[in-house]
Amino acid sequence: MLTQNKRLVAILLTVAILLCVPLVAMQFTSEVSWKWPDFVVAGILLSGTGLLCELVLRKVKKMPQRLFICLAVLAVAFLIWVELAVGIFGTPFAGH
Repeated sequence: MLTQNKRLVAILLTVAILLCVPLVAMQFTSEVSWKWPDFVVAGILLSGTGLLCELVLRKVKKMPQRLFICLAVLAVAFLIWVELAVGIFGTPFAGH
């Protein structure tokens, strides 16, 4: 149980650190221009992905299935991130 709680803390700490990257970059360049909704969406996407992988690690017993499901979750999260950033699919949610 303690190991699982450490993983949850690690996931949330990783999300916080990743969100600090654009926050710091905005202080040094005008190339990065995030508004507060961008941070909220990124936080939801990153923490949701991490927590979903954590759920898979807790519930799925076989290692090959764990790996496949976690890779699929990461791939979907990556595609959503790219769509929000540059709009490769042309959905109304694209960030341009």
